[in-house]
Amino acid sequence: MAKAQDFTTVMKDMMGAYPIDTKSMEDAFKNQAALGEKLSKVALDAAEKSADISSKWTKETLAKMSEMTKAQAEPADYAKAMTDFASANAEVAAENMAAFAEIAKKVQTDTVELMMAAGKDMQEDASKAMKKASDEMTSAAKKASTAK
Repeated sequence: MAKAQDFTTVMKDMMGAYPIDTKSMEDAFKNQAALGEKLSKVALDAAEKSADISSKWTKETLAKMSEMTKAQAEPADYAKAMTDFASANAEVAAENMAAFAEIAKKVQTDTVELMMAAGKDMQEDASKAMKKASDEMTSAAKKASTAK
């Protein structure tokens, strides 16, 4: 019966014949992790600020509702209390929506800055890797031509 060939040593030899720069892969993973960390920080900061605004808005609304629910002496006073509540609530809503918009604008700006910096870093890394590979190929070609 024929014995199956063990390709383990063949694969090891074949992979060993190709120079692989694991440092550049490690650097790429580290850079990606750092970018992810920075983007997460931007998102978490925005979420925290948004939660603060929402909490403040809720507290203000509840405080204004307590004023509206107080017993009034005249029926017209109920209408006035409702109108005052609606007016104050609309004003607070406009302020809070503007605050949310500022948070969104900051997130957008920070994200674009991070992505631009990451793109610049990747371009520099790629340029270095290509120069290194070119230098190694030139060196190997020179050795091969002088060895004959």
